[in-house]
Amino acid sequence: MTSQPPSLATTDLSDAHAEALQYCAPVFRDYGGITAFHGPVSTLKVFEDNVMVRAAVETKGKGRVLVVDGAGSLNCALFGGNLATLAAQNGWAGVVVYGCIRDTFELAAEKVGVKALAAHPKRSARMGAGEKDVPVRFAGVTINPDDWLYADADGIIISKTKLI
Repeated sequence: MTSQPPSLATTDLSDAHAEALQYCAPVFRDYGGITAFHGPVSTLKVFEDNVMVRAAVETKGKGRVLVVDGAGSLNCALFGGNLATLAAQNGWAGVVVYGCIRDTFELAAEKVGVKALAAHPKRSARMGAGEKDVPVRFAGVTINPDDWLYADADGIIISKTKLI
């Protein structure tokens, strides 16, 4: 008899660990070439400026998930095709943007998970303002650096510890 690997489905993780989880409000859409992804979190807090986002995905991701608090702005995109290519090449498991993305066809072609509120054709400013590795709060949850994020087509859950 062969044992099956444990499931990473958010529904299964929710059933097994509900008391230890936070659940993001269902406001995110899938844009990346991978729908299900998970990993320890790195955070950014920016507003309509993606310089720090680019700098982050230019580094080795080591299976982490980049969580970008863009204050929910729907005025411009913080992440697009070129950055998705960098994220995939550098080993990021995924990127969650509380804001907008662009280049939807390019994002779908990359082997990286991408969730965001919406798509917008306008690029962001490039001034370099923002904060790195700070707690962020959006979609009803607080996400800290090194929390674990699990995402799939059913949603996003956050845990203080690795679940499996």
